[in-house]
Amino acid sequence: MTNETKSQTAELRLDGRTIALPVLEDNAGCRALDIRGLWKEAQVYTYDPGFGCTVSCQSAISHVDGEKGRLLYRGYPVEVLTEHCTFVEVAYLLIHGALPTHAQAERFSALLNRHSMIHEDMRTFFRRYPERAHPMAVLSAMVVSLSSFYPEVEQADEDIDIAATRLLSKLRTIAAFSYKKSIGEPIIQPSYKLSYCANFLNMMFNSPVEDYTVDPVLVRAMNQLLILHADHGQNCSTSTVRMVGSSGANLYASVCAGICALWGPLHGGANQEVIEMLSGIQREGGSVDQAIAQAKDKTNPRRLMGFGHRIYKTFDPRAAIVKKICREIMTRVGAKDPLLDIAMELEAKALADPYFAERKLYPNVDFYTGIAYRAMGFPTDMFTVLFALGRLPGWIAQWQELKRDPHQRIGRPQQLYTGPAHSTFRPIDQRA
Repeated sequence: MTNETKSQTAELRLDGRTIALPVLEDNAGCRALDIRGLWKEAQVYTYDPGFGCTVSCQSAISHVDGEKGRLLYRGYPVEVLTEHCTFVEVAYLLIHGALPTHAQAERFSALLNRHSMIHEDMRTFFRRYPERAHPMAVLSAMVVSLSSFYPEVEQADEDIDIAATRLLSKLRTIAAFSYKKSIGEPIIQPSYKLSYCANFLNMMFNSPVEDYTVDPVLVRAMNQLLILHADHGQNCSTSTVRMVGSSGANLYASVCAGICALWGPLHGGANQEVIEMLSGIQREGGSVDQAIAQAKDKTNPRRLMGFGHRIYKTFDPRAAIVKKICREIMTRVGAKDPLLDIAMELEAKALADPYFAERKLYPNVDFYTGIAYRAMGFPTDMFTVLFALGRLPGWIAQWQELKRDPHQRIGRPQQLYTGPAHSTFRPIDQRA
């Protein structure tokens, strides 16, 4: 919980007046000016495009330390959780605030199995989508339609485990079904015999015409990759979930909005942009030096995708984990992806170049995730879907936290109006 620092206030001097602003401090030592009464006291707003300096809420879910390169989920370093936990355990942690006991994990997993199938009438939706429909379009539309099939989500007293497991499990099924639809193959139903990630891989890649065995190495990699994306503070999609939820919208509608926000290339689509960049370098002869020179040229629009982060001013802690996962997957499947070689050379040369070091442009989590997903067999347009699947428990936890926060109000940013001060009205026959 954020506390007011009693010994400190900031002073704003405006129009000959001095306005005292309380200073708040969180558990990580970050301070913020409490400006909630600023308009009432001084009739002035703050101006912050992109909200980079604006604290919109209090949250106990995740903490991103951009200066030290740390990411914590409920106080646990993400490195510890990826090494020792499954994605289902981390989902429970984010939603409930503590890692589950054996009994709690078994109940949560049982609920995931119970809610894994989608309503038979929803299959009609899949049949009506165009064959080449983007999986993110299908995913967002199907998620918001869940509120029609499960209207009890509107009830304030619905068990959060029921709502959470229904969404966690069905989103996985919808994602796999959307892929099967796009390639014209029959859908594979979820199986109660398989774990969460094993089930997802089986629904994605099993086929009636060939044997498919779920590889435990890939299941572990899938768990780790989803954990790395589970939550990341008040990013674009999470803030969207909270903004929509602040209006009183239900969980499914709020998550649908988050999926749409994630779809953009500046957010969830970044790993796809990395693959396209590496493929472009390969088509041009594989010259990493040329790509770096173009990225440094201010007159050239080309940039190194997957480098730099708005929050991290040092290494993204998730990037090193993904790089290791990527190597393990490559070793397991026995594949050699030339894009991985290009990526590793690009990383090494960029890190050795003072231009990128001075600007603190280090590889982020998106740099290697696309290559890892490629090696596992996922097509490029599924990358953002996988991001959404990983981020889902964070969205659920954030929506739930919003609902329980007594300080929250409906989101309503202000604006600086730049239009005309006065326009003279003329009837339509007098307009030029």
